[in-house]
Amino acid sequence: MTADPGTPTATYRLQLQPAFPFAAAERAVPYLASLGVSHLHLSPVLEAVPGSTHGYDVVDHSAVRAELGGVAGLRSLARTARAHGLGLIVDVVPNHMAAPAPERLNAPLWEVLRNGSKSPYARWFDIDWRAQDGKVLLPVLGGPLGEEWRRLRIEDGTLRYYDHAFPLRPGTEGLPLPALLDAQWYRLGWWRLARTELNYRRFFTISELIAVRVEDPEVFRATHATLLELVREGVVDGLRIDHPDGLADPEGYLRRLDRAVRAATGDGRGGDGRGTTPEGEGGQRLTPEGESGQRRTPEDECGRQTAPEGGGHGAASDGGSRGTAPEDGGNRGTASDGESGQRRTPEDEGGRRTAPKNGGGLGTASDDGGRRAAPEDGGRGAAPEGGGGRWTVVEKILARDEPLPASWPVAGTTGYDALHHIDGLFVDPDGLEKLTALYRAFAAPPADLGGDWAATVRRAAREVVTHELAAEVSRLTRTASRICAADVRLRDHAPWALRTAIREVLVRLPVYRPYASVGTPPATDADAVLLRSAAAGAREAFTVPLEARVVEVVRDAALGRLGDGPDHHDFCARFAQTAAALRAKSVEDTAFYRYTPLLSAGEVGGDPGRPAVTPEEFHAFAARRLRDWPAGGTVLSTHDTKRSADARARVTALTECPAWWGRTVAELTRSAPAPDPHLAWTAWQTALALGHGDAERLVPAVLKGVREAGLRTTWTERNAAYEEEVTAFLTAGPCAAGPSVWAAIGAEVDGPARANALGAALLHLTMPGVPDVYMGTEHLWTALVDPDNRRPPEPGAERQAEGLAAEKPLLTRAALRLRRERPEWFGPGSGYAPLTAEGPTAAHCTAFVRTGAGGRGGAITVVTRLSRRLAEAGGWGATRLPLPPGRWRDLLTGRTAEGSAALAELLSRLPVALLVRT
Repeated sequence: MTADPGTPTATYRLQLQPAFPFAAAERAVPYLASLGVSHLHLSPVLEAVPGSTHGYDVVDHSAVRAELGGVAGLRSLARTARAHGLGLIVDVVPNHMAAPAPERLNAPLWEVLRNGSKSPYARWFDIDWRAQDGKVLLPVLGGPLGEEWRRLRIEDGTLRYYDHAFPLRPGTEGLPLPALLDAQWYRLGWWRLARTELNYRRFFTISELIAVRVEDPEVFRATHATLLELVREGVVDGLRIDHPDGLADPEGYLRRLDRAVRAATGDGRGGDGRGTTPEGEGGQRLTPEGESGQRRTPEDECGRQTAPEGGGHGAASDGGSRGTAPEDGGNRGTASDGESGQRRTPEDEGGRRTAPKNGGGLGTASDDGGRRAAPEDGGRGAAPEGGGGRWTVVEKILARDEPLPASWPVAGTTGYDALHHIDGLFVDPDGLEKLTALYRAFAAPPADLGGDWAATVRRAAREVVTHELAAEVSRLTRTASRICAADVRLRDHAPWALRTAIREVLVRLPVYRPYASVGTPPATDADAVLLRSAAAGAREAFTVPLEARVVEVVRDAALGRLGDGPDHHDFCARFAQTAAALRAKSVEDTAFYRYTPLLSAGEVGGDPGRPAVTPEEFHAFAARRLRDWPAGGTVLSTHDTKRSADARARVTALTECPAWWGRTVAELTRSAPAPDPHLAWTAWQTALALGHGDAERLVPAVLKGVREAGLRTTWTERNAAYEEEVTAFLTAGPCAAGPSVWAAIGAEVDGPARANALGAALLHLTMPGVPDVYMGTEHLWTALVDPDNRRPPEPGAERQAEGLAAEKPLLTRAALRLRRERPEWFGPGSGYAPLTAEGPTAAHCTAFVRTGAGGRGGAITVVTRLSRRLAEAGGWGATRLPLPPGRWRDLLTGRTAEGSAALAELLSRLPVALLVRT
């Protein structure tokens, strides 16, 4: 059996890391094949910072990561996977690279630091050379330069600072240190300068991740050649695109990628049938040397002849052991905004970093009577250009009613939109209202600091846009000033007014970003409407009506309507990129941690102010998914979710017993007082999510939460005394709670949590879309925010299980195998129809039938929602579920049913059922 290079039936996400390399994944293949997935979904595989546990900090696009086993290890994994009927999906990181220590690990960046804006690699990185006197600010010092001066040294032709090693501009090697520093193409600065002075775009607010200008065809070619060759070889069968909203032109990038993939797959050898691809689209062959893990120079990537002095990609070592960081923790400048002393991962920043993606051409959908015609240029229904494309999905975070741009040549999103519709189905809206009232009475947060969702988001956005993103706003202001100065009609708008207007429009955008570009209309009418609405509100910040007109300038510049010059293009793209960073930082990384009546509602792309979803809303969403994006991804847990699905299922159960929770958290806090009531509420919910008080896991997660919330301590302004109080409270409270406490909690929560967990899992695996199963989640798996959710997996490990721990793998295996055996019931072209229960407790049943073309065959999903409320109402009683004609068998229990099935009987053993016609 060979893997189908088309649409997966289901994927299994593996977080590769040195502790779990390609060889470990290869050993897990037989187990994963038996589970029923069709593809393995791998975290980034290209060369990353040594020791990285996530791989999003890429340093070399030309090499497969040696720590994972190199290209030989990846090829071996692909061969074994294919022998077991599995394909490979890989995570692609187009937006950024690491700015590592030592800096020579990133050879293109090393060249830019050595030769400045004239370097052929200057075009690779999004640097504003007009700022900082034409130098790149490197915010790596643990303190002001005057205090760190004595720690700088010249060694082996490089400038050293702890584990950093910087190249020297040719001809400056013999200068005295002050003159030498002034002569470089970079400026070493205190890490705190990053928030206001940084002149390169970064990933969100992480200064250690420098943005790549992948919109440049040469940069695209160099950064994608190895991946495209892996596609050409058949090693890689699909792509997941990380953070497309960080790109200058997401649609343009996706179209270029789609064309390149199609060219690479022509005749299985390449666009021209000889194993090559068209110039400008990448696809360079991997040589046998690539299998040894040997690094390639930046010249290898761009075809130049001379390697940079000081060793390009070569020396990963800085000549010795890595230096000790300054005692104040600041040598690298690493915090949530890249400005503290502790190195953080990109996932620390966005909460989100990501799942699989569909690269054009496969995931076909009808045009729905003309509503959605396939794009002419490489869209989902377009004819192949050389090859058939590869399944590609994008990590696009959608607001509740925001559509994915129809013109993008992808199969869909990675699936966070599905996560929220699934989770929301198990939220009791009446109970949530009561729980929120109890939270406000207990924690007493001010409205804009956690008391009201909308007010909390607004305040967080203002804080981030004026603080963490001050450098990004300053660059937009400089660009807008040049645009106004160049057009007599736009002059006399002061920089302060432009800055104010930019901030005020940004904070009012309710989505990650608009999609507009110079010279073309916005991707959707909604983008223009959103910007017009935000601009109308932004006028309120000005008291003089004439000064308020500056808002229209910002609005039109963001829509690309003011001209066609370089500054117009730059502002339009950068405004959208900044909007995405602002949304992620203010909502996911701040407001989610401040507004905490129900922690499970605070997930990537979620709406804690309105998390509940009715069955009717769920069915409508599923129908739209099947119509518009039938091969898009769906997820419940990822490496970026703040809590795993099973952990959220436990917390969500609190909406069915709010009064009990209010009494319980008050009693627990009296016996173990917390530094503040907000902390007590969130800490005990976090412990409840785990189901126990494991200090090694709970303390880091809660400390991360209080730093992200920024109420009494932050990543960059640590309140050490408060953090010690937090740790002491956790140690004496949740982590010291005895068996009786957890037994009492389990008596209230375990039952509804079981129904929630099994119901969510079955919906995920049978609704429209391609489910991605995160490593370990086929079992009962409660995990908190990273790094807790990135522990090395143990696929196939023997487990002694009963109850939910035994039921969940049974359900997962049955559903995945059914999808693999009957793809026509679940993939593009399949059918979806809600089934409606009848009787006094019908609202507690959500059911649907999946069928093949013409309604042939089929599978029925039945889940219980709000199970505690159901029990309080007396159970199913006379409630029945009319089934389609035929005799049906439950794959989970073996029971059969037909006609109008009594739910009391059908769901007597499990709160869910998966029926197939016998």
